[in-house]
Amino acid sequence: MPKRQTGNRKNKQSNFAKLSIFQPNKYNFKKSCPLSIKGAPKVDYKNIKLLKRYTSENGKILPSRITNVSQKKQRELALSIKRARSLALL
Repeated sequence: MPKRQTGNRKNKQSNFAKLSIFQPNKYNFKKSCPLSIKGAPKVDYKNIKLLKRYTSENGKILPSRITNVSQKKQRELALSIKRARSLALL
């Protein structure tokens, strides 16, 4: 009867340990920015309907990782939301 090793796992290496943080990502999928595509509405502080889509129920600006908005459009969006707040449109 062969001996069983108990509690000794130094010889075996898990798959997780073999992965490197420098390996390229196999799953490369990016969603395009909804405000940069052709026919997209212009970001403006007067466009309340658009601005409400990018704010939470509490009135906070949603991050771009959730809304998939590009960095440039996110800055424009944030500025427009802040202007609309100061004018009491939102």
